[in-house]
This record gives sequence, structure tokens and C-alpha cells, in this order.
Amino acid sequence: MSARRTYLDWNATAPLRPEAREAAVAALDVVGNPSSPHAEGRRARAIIEDAREKVAALVGATPAEVVFTSGGTEANNAVLAAGWDTIVLSGIEHDSVLVPARDGRARVVEMPVGRSGVVGVDAPLADHVSAGRSLLSLQMANNETGVVQPVAAVAAAARAQGFFVHTDAVQAAGRVPVDVRSLGVDCLTLSAHKIGGPKGVGALVIHERASLPAFIAGGGQERRRRAGTENVAAIAGFGAAAEAARGDLARMGRLRVLRDRLEGEVCALTPAAVVIGAEAARLPNTAAIALAGVSAETLVIALDLAGIAVSAGAACSSGKVGTSHVLEAMGLEKSLARAAIRVSLGWSSTQSDIGAFVAAWGRIAQRHRERAVA
Repeated sequence: MSARRTYLDWNATAPLRPEAREAAVAALDVVGNPSSPHAEGRRARAIIEDAREKVAALVGATPAEVVFTSGGTEANNAVLAAGWDTIVLSGIEHDSVLVPARDGRARVVEMPVGRSGVVGVDAPLADHVSAGRSLLSLQMANNETGVVQPVAAVAAAARAQGFFVHTDAVQAAGRVPVDVRSLGVDCLTLSAHKIGGPKGVGALVIHERASLPAFIAGGGQERRRRAGTENVAAIAGFGAAAEAARGDLARMGRLRVLRDRLEGEVCALTPAAVVIGAEAARLPNTAAIALAGVSAETLVIALDLAGIAVSAGAACSSGKVGTSHVLEAMGLEKSLARAAIRVSLGWSSTQSDIGAFVAAWGRIAQRHRERAVA
């Protein structure tokens, strides 16, 4: 195994930013409960509210609209389990949207998804309006392919039909501009560890006009939406990461250049390789690549042994056997869907990282060709 590791799995989790580490460690020494009125409590409260302002700024929200959670999964569940009669979504959503939506309590309608990974903007939403409460949930960017969805256009059509609209922006935030007002959504999900904050903290941005029930009862924290003493240190780290990620947006073009180089050299080495979603707008840091005849599991293991970390599908789906539900929804052939890996970059990714990946890919492909001939 290579002594030097090359980390290319940023969509699973980003390394902790130095700013986030510093803020979280400093907050650990703050004694007070943020709900206490004394000086110690007010100091803890100030840390939370400072972080709330930074997270809000990342997505164009007001601080009062930010509710801190334990992560993106909790935030998504809070919306999807809010007692809807009809839920309209796409088959490419994250499991933290699909599973609570399909628990049998609501009528679920799936929007069509093209082979490019983009949902149909002209889906007949009016056909699915019910007498009860209706939700439309559409991710902003896919965690496996990086394909960016036309959320603003779909949200405008859905709200005109009376839908409450939610977007999971976990992968988009910090990689493309995100503005809750421009998107026209009622709720937006964020996760700290995707942007270099601590694991185990996220946020649900709830528009001031939106009505959503409390999702944890028992206290007045988070404007009575999520009871329980806040994780001050993690929230402090989240705020610092959000501020840094906002500053990084202007440098995303560098990652696009690296990503495009990786895809180009892979396709030159192995012309049979397929870049999934290449014809659609994508996150600048994400490449989903398939080489028919070589399983994703084989590729991930071989690359890991070469010192390179990548994923096959979503990290939180690891251990599951079967084809990615995202690629199935896109209509990809099973031979491709079973061979797809995800390569994702971040702020410290370098040309050397791309070179290491391409070299390892070339060796793996050569061994595959040799076995096929033998």
C-alpha cells in the first residue's frame, strides 16, 4: 500500500478546516448553558448566535431562519415526516428523504428523471395537488453524480400549485452559490461536515413565511422547533466552516479544472469509460465514472490499496449490496450502474492528487485488460 494517501472522497465528508477546529476547541471551554441568563450562559449563547449568522450568510437566509440540527439526515427527516398528505420527489434523492417519504403515511409521487440526471421541469404538478398538505422535495445537487437540479424553476411551479417546497442543499452549499430567496423554497437542508465543519451538526433553514411543526419537543431551544441543549462546540465549528466555505466559492473554478483534467485523462486511457451526468450542469468538484466490466467494489478496493480514497455511491449507503438507486432512476444500464465510482475534490486537492488517481486508474485498467485476454 502506498505510504501517501490521496483523499478524493470529499462528498462523503470534508477534512475539518483549521478555522472550524479552532472555533470548536475554544467553545469546549465555555462553561455555561446557552439557555441560562447569567454571564456564562450568555457567553455560550453568543457563540451559537454568531455561528447562526455565518451559516445564514452562506445561503442568503436571515439568522432567525436557521435551526441547528444533528445533521442533514435529521433536517431532512424533520421536513419529510411533518404530516404531509402528498409528497412529490425524485428517485435520485438521498435516502434521508426517500425513506421517511415512503413510510406509508403519505401518497408519494415521483418526478421523472432523464438519463442526464436532471428532473423534468415540466412535470404536471397540478395533477398531484390534494385536498390536504402537499410537499415537493428536490435536492439541489446529487451526492453521487454532482448533477445540479433546476430547483428555482421547479419550486416556482410547485408553489403556484400550493406545494410546500424543500431542497436538500447539503452537497451544493459551499460549492455553488446558494440563495434561499432566489431558489424560492420554504426549507433548505445543510450539513456541517460537507463543508469542513464537525460531523454531527447541520441545519434546517425554514423561511420566515413557512409553517412547520416542531420536530423535537420538550424545551424552548431553537425557537421552539428543536428542543434540547445545543451542541455549542459543534455549532461554533459549523459557523467557522460556513464562513470559510463562503469565501471559497470564488475559487471553485480551480476544482473544475482539476475535475475536467481527471475526466479527460481517464477517458483517454480508457475510451470505454463513461462520465455520468457529463451533459448536465454539475458541481465543479464531482466526477462519477463507470468502466463497464469492472465492478465499483473492485475499483474502490484497488484504488484504496493504491492509497486513494474514493466512493461507490453514497458513503452512508456503504455495506449495502446492489445498484445505486440514483443510477437506476436515471435509467443507466446495469453494467454501468454497477461499475460507477464517485471521485470528489475539495479545497486542498492538487494536480498531484489527480496524477496519482490517473496513474492508479491506468494500472487497474491494464490489469483488467490483461485478465480479459488471458
